[in-house]
Amino acid sequence: MSRQSLEYPNLLLWEKWDLTGVKIEDPGLQNVISLKPTLIPHSGGRHEHKKFGKTKVNVVERLVNGLMHFGKKYAKNTGRMGGKKQKSLSVVKTAFTIIELKTGQNPAQQLVKAIENAAPNEDTTRLSYGGVVYHQSVDISPVRRVDLALRFISEGVRDASFGSPRTVEEVLADEIVQAAAGDSNSYAVKKKNEQERVAMASR
Repeated sequence: MSRQSLEYPNLLLWEKWDLTGVKIEDPGLQNVISLKPTLIPHSGGRHEHKKFGKTKVNVVERLVNGLMHFGKKYAKNTGRMGGKKQKSLSVVKTAFTIIELKTGQNPAQQLVKAIENAAPNEDTTRLSYGGVVYHQSVDISPVRRVDLALRFISEGVRDASFGSPRTVEEVLADEIVQAAAGDSNSYAVKKKNEQERVAMASR
């Protein structure tokens, strides 16, 4: 019996979904997307103050944490969902159920595929030579690629559900399914393509 099977028994996410069979196809993201089996994606912030500690946090919990910023349209961490993790957990759990009903697939696999499709490979940085500032295209580290993908997904959900009759759970489910399919209607995929287009022009 392997050490991993002794350390982590076959825990199902919310007693429904198995994370052990989820595949990460992008080789650059395999070491920074954590799929550690867990019952409830809530680690209590024990990764804080540890260098690259967030890479050990389950990717579903990282999505939950990103959604906690949902609130007023132009206020990052205030409003009705500022810091309410139990509410955010409930939103993601319901969205995963909707994804499973729509696609018939493991929603955790759909989330990983959405992150792969929404993670940009290039960005621009400001360089200054002799008082002249210009933009230069740079490659992005794997950790930042995942950070940006999760941010794009969360922002898309926030913008689409604000003032809309659709629930945040439905919007999140649709965003993940569209991003997993690489659909250009996905907010996260649009943002990725836009960022890479700007970076390409700055090469």
